[in-house]
Amino acid sequence: MSSDAQATLETFFNAFKGAAPPLLLLDYDGTMASFRVDRFEAHPYAGVPELLARIQRDGQTRLAVVTGRPAGEIGPLLKLRPALEVWGLHGAERLSPTGHRSLESASPQALAKLDELRVRLNNDSLGGIFEDKPNACVMHWRGLSATKARAVEKRTRDLFEPLAEMDGLRLLEFEAGLELRVGRDKGGAVDAILEEMGAHGPVAYVGDDLTDESAFRAVNALHGAHLSVLMRTKQRTTEADIWLHPPADLRMFLKLWLRAVEKRAADRALIEESELAAV
Repeated sequence: MSSDAQATLETFFNAFKGAAPPLLLLDYDGTMASFRVDRFEAHPYAGVPELLARIQRDGQTRLAVVTGRPAGEIGPLLKLRPALEVWGLHGAERLSPTGHRSLESASPQALAKLDELRVRLNNDSLGGIFEDKPNACVMHWRGLSATKARAVEKRTRDLFEPLAEMDGLRLLEFEAGLELRVGRDKGGAVDAILEEMGAHGPVAYVGDDLTDESAFRAVNALHGAHLSVLMRTKQRTTEADIWLHPPADLRMFLKLWLRAVEKRAADRALIEESELAAV
């Protein structure tokens, strides 16, 4: 970790003192788990679920996962009890810890066009791996040779890009894939969470993919203490404040978060004792 990243982390966690409860948002694939061609084999890095559980039990942090996956896939992978709040489908879907699910509405025309595309891709996946989501058609080429990946990408773009000109549909690029979709993105999910919270303390978003850049921008636009973290094995151009390397830096970050909220609680207890003594 660079000295600049260390200084940025220190400044951010120092802001927990005397602040309102903090908000921690994390992506899953590539951030908390290595990518797998079979996404159901993408188990979290060792020690990460335990650290998240400790942050949960502490009770001072609003904690949520913001992921491109359907929200229901995260619980069985993390195996936390109670389950975490999850914003799935890049923010278009919300799953509460109690199991309540809501999906952002979309125009009938856009949904009908996606239905037509599903039929076509189920019959011919263009040489790639087709993923069907409630609000999107997704093509993956992860794991293919470079030559095959380029061919699948070209076929997919030729099919998806004209459709993205239709009102309500848009393209979402990610590493080794392309998604034609409706609904909010991860930045929209961050905005929705913050609007719901109203007053909030320090905010951090941790992600790895191109799809996380909109969330980084949403966090960077805040006036209070905030931190955007690119958590990936290889650095790339990003709008995130700092770059950290999983899994060791992820575990370190979560431990620093725990230390900061524990200190926050201790400081608040001292203030309350002083106020009582002054009465």
